[in-house]
Amino acid sequence: MASAASSTAPGVRQNVIRQGVAPLRAGRGISFVLRRLHSLTGIIPVGAFLFEHLLISNSTAISGPAAYARQVSFLANLPLVFFLELFGIWIPIAYHALYGFYIWYRGDGNVGEYPWSGNWMYTAQRWTGTIAFVYILWHTWTMRFTGTDLHDNPMASFGKVQAEVQHPLLLVFYVVGLIAASWHFAYGIWLFAAKWGIVSGDKAQKGLLRLCVAFFLLLSVVGLVSLYTFEARFPEAPSAGSTIVDTGGSANLGRSQ
Repeated sequence: MASAASSTAPGVRQNVIRQGVAPLRAGRGISFVLRRLHSLTGIIPVGAFLFEHLLISNSTAISGPAAYARQVSFLANLPLVFFLELFGIWIPIAYHALYGFYIWYRGDGNVGEYPWSGNWMYTAQRWTGTIAFVYILWHTWTMRFTGTDLHDNPMASFGKVQAEVQHPLLLVFYVVGLIAASWHFAYGIWLFAAKWGIVSGDKAQKGLLRLCVAFFLLLSVVGLVSLYTFEARFPEAPSAGSTIVDTGGSANLGRSQ
């Protein structure tokens, strides 16, 4: 009897393993490289772009049209700005977004079956990434490629954004897009640190997650205050071709020749 039990036990154990959930495996070869590149581009340079746009540029808008125009003028007159945007923003954003969609397509959504916090975070990261991508496309297209060229007329930048957020539906779109981009970037920092082994251990990862949530709140608050500034605080922004009158006098902010 003992020998029969011992002979069948391995078979039963093997059958249970075969019917269980397959273990997670790290990517190998080109898949591993592409996933690591996807993770890296989410921080550098896409993350740097979002940090500048969501925190620095938004905070200057709170100070009014003059400060916002100076920030736009500074960015527009960076050396080799076209190549900086092409290789530092547009190509990395396109790769990060498109490969992110591919990862989502190949993944299995199981929030309903396993409603753990990690699954909810994964799902939120995918959806906020999609919203942020649409938001960035729209904002870039309307600000850079329609109407006044803000590289040549940075003084018109505040008024151009203001004209959009005066529309209630576009204001809601801006609010949702800003919050989605803030969450996607902030939680992406945590994912990057965990995936690359920068922060290991349950306690350290929980501590970093709290910092990332606080960073998300900071980005969101600054962004929402800036939208309020565009929408309500300065009802008559300067138009294209105007000059800034500051305590130090007047300064034209057109593109330097």
